Amino acid sequence: MRYIPNATPEEQAAMLASIGVSTIADLFRGIPEDLKLQRRLNLPPMASEAELTTLFESLAGQNVLPQASFLGAGVYDHVRPLIIDTLVSRAEFYTSYTPYQPEINQGTLQAIFEYQTFICQLTGMDVSNASMYDGATALAEAMLMAVRLTNRFRVVMAAGIHPEYRAVCETYARRAGIELVTAPLAPDGTTAPVTALVNDATACVVVQSPNFFGCLEDVAGIAGAAQARQALTVVTVVEALSLGLVVPPGAVGADLVVGEGQSFGIPPSFGGPHLGFFAAREPFARQMPGRLIGQAYDAEGNRGFVITLATREQHIRRERATSNICSNEGLCALIAAIFLATVGRRGLQELAVRNVQKAAYLKQALATLPGFELVYRAPIFNEFVVRTPVPATQIVDDLLAENILAGLPLSRYFPERTHELLVCTTENTPRTAMDDFAAKLARYGVG
Repeated sequence: MRYIPNATPEEQAAMLASIGVSTIADLFRGIPEDLKLQRRLNLPPMASEAELTTLFESLAGQNVLPQASFLGAGVYDHVRPLIIDTLVSRAEFYTSYTPYQPEINQGTLQAIFEYQTFICQLTGMDVSNASMYDGATALAEAMLMAVRLTNRFRVVMAAGIHPEYRAVCETYARRAGIELVTAPLAPDGTTAPVTALVNDATACVVVQSPNFFGCLEDVAGIAGAAQARQALTVVTVVEALSLGLVVPPGAVGADLVVGEGQSFGIPPSFGGPHLGFFAAREPFARQMPGRLIGQAYDAEGNRGFVITLATREQHIRRERATSNICSNEGLCALIAAIFLATVGRRGLQELAVRNVQKAAYLKQALATLPGFELVYRAPIFNEFVVRTPVPATQIVDDLLAENILAGLPLSRYFPERTHELLVCTTENTPRTAMDDFAAKLARYGVG
């Protein structure tokens, strides 16, 4: 019975007695009764392996690939070179967990080291960790790091931050005694001047660029306002492909740059798993969460790779831990490294340019439709907000019946914005699909 978790009734009684309870139900007495399931689970009878295979195949058959998608808002449809799946399907990669033993994990360690190098080059930062869960938790960890570095507990967050990212930050801040202050949007869709909001109690100013509404932010101006009060500037990048074209945040004053790396060869996958990246200036390295892979040399001068820094409670005293993140998206980081190595510097720039061009084409087409209006005028990367003559949810539902994902109705996060639609294009969006989309939207126009 040593390796079988199903203990006998006698063994269960002995374990319960040793911890001072009478029944297994007593272990759950802290849960309110109205939250407990008081009936047996309604499960179907047992099935054979063949029956289960047939069931899962029928369920998978219900998935429908859209004819065209204009949905972005944090998850993007980009090209994925075939070499990615070929390489990550090698057993030494997809079975690796955490490379604690460098003598048998040099391949994985080197891949992560290369990934970190790519992230530093793209963000303009000095050091990157070995990946986080996703963009939202990476941003929350950056907020906590800024608080530790400054010993201040006030955070100014731009209104253009993805609502789900902000919700995660609010959850973290609630128990950490952090005050969150919102910097409003300017009429053009970027963040209004933050100078008046930043004071001597401010740990950092947090901004997303491109922001949730697709607008490119003035990171340099925001960083200047933060630096004037010795506060840090945190930039989150949800659409990582934009880093192939925009000036790196680190070059315009950012202290921490975090975000979502899903655009780097990782499929949408129904929302995950994805890849959080985290980069910072070198003086802040020891306060970074997660792991950091570095290179070293043995006694004979041979180069190798090792875990250089791991600032979580598994490795150091709990009170000194910078994070409770207990794993990382190592396989997703590998995918990103393969993608970036495959497309290269010029290829990444070309992909980014195609995103800008296609978004500009669709933006102009929709702006000419009767009853439709562009909400913001700031420069964009690959998505923008359009005001619609009918509720945006109606358009989305109608076109979904025609197998088209029309975009994101902003009323999902902002109930008052019923007639606004967030639309996205990527290099995978054909011109014919954009023309057809504009023609279908023209049905809703008013003369």
